[in-house]
Amino acid sequence: MMVSQILAVLIFLVMFALIITEKIERHIVTLGCGLLMIILVFGITMHSGSAIMETLNIGSIFTADFWHASSEAGESSSGINWSTIIFIAGMMIMVEGMGKAGFFRWLCLQIARLVHYKPTAVFVTFMIMSFVLAMFIDSITVILFLAAVTIELCLLLKSNPVPMIIAEIFCANLGGSATMCGDPPNIIIGTSMGYSFFDFLTNTGAIAAISLIVVVVYFYFCFRKKLVAPGTAPVDPASCPDPNSAITDKKEFISSVVIFLIAVVLLVSHANTGLTVAFIGTFIAIITLIIEHKYAAELLKKVDYKTLLFFVGLFVVVGGLEQTGVLTVIAEFISKVSGSNTKLMVAIIIWISALASAFVDNIPFAATMIPVIRSLSALQGVDLEILSWALAMGTDIGGSATPIGASANVVGISVSSKNGHPIGWGKYCKYAAPATIIVVLISMLFIFARYM
Repeated sequence: MMVSQILAVLIFLVMFALIITEKIERHIVTLGCGLLMIILVFGITMHSGSAIMETLNIGSIFTADFWHASSEAGESSSGINWSTIIFIAGMMIMVEGMGKAGFFRWLCLQIARLVHYKPTAVFVTFMIMSFVLAMFIDSITVILFLAAVTIELCLLLKSNPVPMIIAEIFCANLGGSATMCGDPPNIIIGTSMGYSFFDFLTNTGAIAAISLIVVVVYFYFCFRKKLVAPGTAPVDPASCPDPNSAITDKKEFISSVVIFLIAVVLLVSHANTGLTVAFIGTFIAIITLIIEHKYAAELLKKVDYKTLLFFVGLFVVVGGLEQTGVLTVIAEFISKVSGSNTKLMVAIIIWISALASAFVDNIPFAATMIPVIRSLSALQGVDLEILSWALAMGTDIGGSATPIGASANVVGISVSSKNGHPIGWGKYCKYAAPATIIVVLISMLFIFARYM
């Protein structure tokens, strides 16, 4: 067992190192390391066919509980979490359909017009819009569209887009923490633990809402003098583009909005209906492809298959750590350090999660920590929900601190740089790192006050 544990840890560390260096595409890294885990650890050292089958977890897809259950806790938490992968794939197809119909550009231009194209008002409303959209749509997609429209608007407003993009990135990551479908770590935590959309909304959502007020005030004071150069004349609204010009096809636009609303209703009510997120993701994808049948092949081509394969390999590697008992050892160590002090345990989880997620991808970290907090709960008798909310907030928000901490950060900075507005590490961290510390601190104090 010791040899298999050492091998599993080595493979995991190599995977993390290669993901951080970004020399090899991350889906190739996780798939390669996943294959090594199956051959070297499960096959050669453990001689365990059952460990391979449990980690691949393919059988779960063909069970009734996978598609319809009173809760998703029945799904195996070990190995590949197919619920997460199928749900994300379905939402990717829906979002591509919405983007093609011009929904995101229309929404941004409509809101800018409502606040009369005033830079400060646009700045605040775009932060709130970034937060709200990221509650339901992947934050990468939100920032991809939002950053592009922000640069276009700032050109018209003679405003600096950099402060707006930094604030939008942060608010997208914060909005993602508010719901189960907002951020991949939350999807993984929710599907593994059997939590509903409403569970997240009433717990992490409450923390995110309080934090949003503080963050909007924080960024306003940071950037209020940097948005517009002194002496810049107000913009004539007549010179700005008509929001309706963003709509490429009215029928497609209405259809995409209806599909989005159906997805939201299904997610909010899935704890009552028993429909799992795997079912919802599949259903939404099928509806989108039927309605957008003319572009079905194009939408399927645009799905980010590399990210989905990244998840598959990642879950196999984490499954290796679980099968060899490495994660139980980590849980016992945290348990020993914190003793019977639940507050110390929560503080360790939230701050370690935040610190790790600032420098490494928060998705593998969240997937690794789920079995750890399960073991901690069993060892110390601590409510698993408390540890889950601490892990969710730590991983979701910690990624905001640095340019590489979350995928949305990388995308937003990339869009800004391509349009001649580079955002370096120094500039980004100067504003985002203190905001991250503030939100993690609010999260910890909220958890202390509400649950202990």
